[in-house]
Amino acid sequence: MSSILLTAPAVEPLSLAEAKAFLRVEHADDDDVIGALISASRIHIEAQTRRALITQNWRIALDAWPGGGRLPVRPAPLRELTAARVYDAGGVAHAVDLQSFIVDTAASELAFAPWALPSPGRLAAGIELDVAAGYGDAAADVPEPLRQAVRLLIAHWYENRGLAALGAVTILPTTVAALIAPYRMLAL
Repeated sequence: MSSILLTAPAVEPLSLAEAKAFLRVEHADDDDVIGALISASRIHIEAQTRRALITQNWRIALDAWPGGGRLPVRPAPLRELTAARVYDAGGVAHAVDLQSFIVDTAASELAFAPWALPSPGRLAAGIELDVAAGYGDAAADVPEPLRQAVRLLIAHWYENRGLAALGAVTILPTTVAALIAPYRMLAL
């Protein structure tokens, strides 16, 4: 199973003004740097937690339907299923009725009857599911501990802009790791 980002979030979990206020930066000389750090921090927190902070559209590609009839969707939290396709042996996509799926937003899973869905004819990535994931469309929708983790990571990277020494291990700041720990979705 692979997940491919289709549409990035329209906003960041922190505005440039909020980040500058947190960093206590009053000049505009570093606006581009701080803006890049905001995006990089969001992406890093999302990668560590396997969650989308702001609403994004993703495509999930599968080789076959899971036999148990439940598919965990990552990144979480799942908001909605927007499209489903199955490819035949000739590589032609056929739409699957979205009513065949139950969107379990609480568990961030799709539930379905695998025997009632068409089997893919293509061996690899024969199934494509397009989903919307994220806490919401606005920065205020993101849980505050995750927004604080973004703030602290921006501050850490802003203060430590030098190149890391060759062979040095870069570790997530302890406070950031503690803030995101309850939101991490670990793979078994």
